[in-house]
Amino acid sequence: MTFTDELEPIARPIWDAIVDHPMVTQLGKGTLDVKPFRYWVRQDYVYLQEYSRVFALGASKAPDLERMTTFAELLESTLTTEMELHRDYAASFDIDESELAATEPSPTTQAYTDFLVRTAATGEFGELVAALLPCMWGFHETATRLAERGSPEDDRYADWIEMYTGEEFAELTRWTKDLMDTVAADATETQRNRYVDLFRTSARYEYRFWDAAWREEEWSV
Repeated sequence: MTFTDELEPIARPIWDAIVDHPMVTQLGKGTLDVKPFRYWVRQDYVYLQEYSRVFALGASKAPDLERMTTFAELLESTLTTEMELHRDYAASFDIDESELAATEPSPTTQAYTDFLVRTAATGEFGELVAALLPCMWGFHETATRLAERGSPEDDRYADWIEMYTGEEFAELTRWTKDLMDTVAADATETQRNRYVDLFRTSARYEYRFWDAAWREEEWSV
């Protein structure tokens, strides 16, 4: 049994909760009101910027040249290709670049990205991988389950599902899971327990990120 096999019972109820959340359910049906999804798109743009910092730290902490190169490539593709695609996708919801740039992180976005960057900056390489994994795994799992229910009529939501079920993202998910398994294979029991805790926290934030968009969460004061 691999380490990610051991993580499966922890991940499954969180993925279930995400897919059953009304925002995700309605996205899959194509009936989701654009207002909370516009919120999600803006917050995800903020998230991607901090996510890039995690890749940068991954490159600096990678134990060998091969993994250093992969993290450097992920950093470059996120900052250029993915963020440009995100800007194009935002435009389909009438969100221009100035609106994206002016987005203030929500309490959940701030907490989630602070958690990721802090873990990447202060933890060992395996801790970084454990905190990073739920983003790839969770999005791919969510999109795959929605795709099994059929494609929504709204092309914008269909595009979201297609993006995260596509072979490129599926391959990234497999790579990250394999990396987690490799790192955990040589880890002590204490380290593995730490990886579990970080994975669980990050996966819970994945749920919170959807829920915050559904509620259009704002700072209280």
